[in-house]
Amino acid sequence: MSEQRFHLTAKDILEKDFKQGFRGYDQDEVDKFLDMIIKDYENFQTEFDALVQENNRLRREMQSSSDQPTRRMQPVTSSTTTNSDILQRLSNLEKHVFGSKLYD
Repeated sequence: MSEQRFHLTAKDILEKDFKQGFRGYDQDEVDKFLDMIIKDYENFQTEFDALVQENNRLRREMQSSSDQPTRRMQPVTSSTTTNSDILQRLSNLEKHVFGSKLYD
């Protein structure tokens, strides 16, 4: 699994405390903007987690399908041979049941 490369979480943003300066920013405006960022981070993290899970599922499916032996198609000749064997057996059965009457 890949390591997470993000430095901030929604909680980090929420709990961030800025120092007051001589001409500071409007604290309510900063708080509202940070609230929007927190919501975006939460949505991003939710979507990221879902994509990681889907990626892992697809990797497992791919691994599982590559572990299964591939089914080889039977050559046409074996199917033809099987059909001719069946026809020969049917002919022999007809001779046995009906005797030589069919072939006279």
